[in-house]
Amino acid sequence: MFFSITLMAVVVMLLYAVPGYLLVKTKMIGEGSISAFAKVLMYVCQPCLTIYSFWKVDFSIKLVRDMLLFFVITLVLQGALLLAFYLVFRKKHADIKYRICTLATTLGNCTFMGVPLLEALFPEHPETVLYSLSFFLAMSVLSWTAASYIITQDKKYISVKKLVLNPAVLSMVVAIPIFVSGITFHEQIEGMITLLGRMTTPLCMLVMGMRLATMRIRPIFTDALQYAVIFVKQIVMPLLALGLAMLLPVDPIMKQTLFVLASTPVASVVLNFAEMLEQGQETAANMVLLGTLLSVVTIPVMSLLL
Repeated sequence: MFFSITLMAVVVMLLYAVPGYLLVKTKMIGEGSISAFAKVLMYVCQPCLTIYSFWKVDFSIKLVRDMLLFFVITLVLQGALLLAFYLVFRKKHADIKYRICTLATTLGNCTFMGVPLLEALFPEHPETVLYSLSFFLAMSVLSWTAASYIITQDKKYISVKKLVLNPAVLSMVVAIPIFVSGITFHEQIEGMITLLGRMTTPLCMLVMGMRLATMRIRPIFTDALQYAVIFVKQIVMPLLALGLAMLLPVDPIMKQTLFVLASTPVASVVLNFAEMLEQGQETAANMVLLGTLLSVVTIPVMSLLL
């Protein structure tokens, strides 16, 4: 059952990329506009998804504790992998390609693809979407600091300001008090936020399709290093997450959620940061595109272990 659900969910998500590809290929949208779409995704849609996700569940102290625990688990998992491959590639960091590969081994599409997968797999457990936000928050903490440093080699990114003042943290600062207090908004305001939040997956895939339209196809599929990195991200990482989950005294649904989120393909965040920091865009695009295409196979296959 999980195999067919995940296969259909991934295929549908990939279809969202088709209009973006066609819009750029037909020159209705220029290549220079792609980064603007990426910023709308990161600074508007993602925060709205955070707020919308909290509205789907009722507040409880236990849920907050579980989210905090999930955050710590995923921060340790991602941080350890990021550090491990930073050290593996440390002698080749002069080449931006290897710096991007360092990020691609660890950072996954835990919200843009993770949320639709969790909603499809566990419709009776809306709390899984909140766990995905904890995963994303941990990834964002690493992305705005360590990952940005790895891309740029500039230590200014290792700072408390970058740690705190980023869209993921700020959106949680807004969402959690609303969640705890049970504050409600006018129906149309809630509808607007919900609509913007649910746009994250389509817009993410549209941006991916746009970027694909600007790429040479051959380099996407002919670099052995890219396949090795994707194997680590989409096969090894979820297996490590599953092994870690089996050792922890947590609910089965939390273990399954950790496994599903760890199985998601190379994060579009890798490409978004490369675009914003203006380094390694082609390598990042290749990794994200290849990882996403291969996820049609890797995610359903890994779901057999659920």
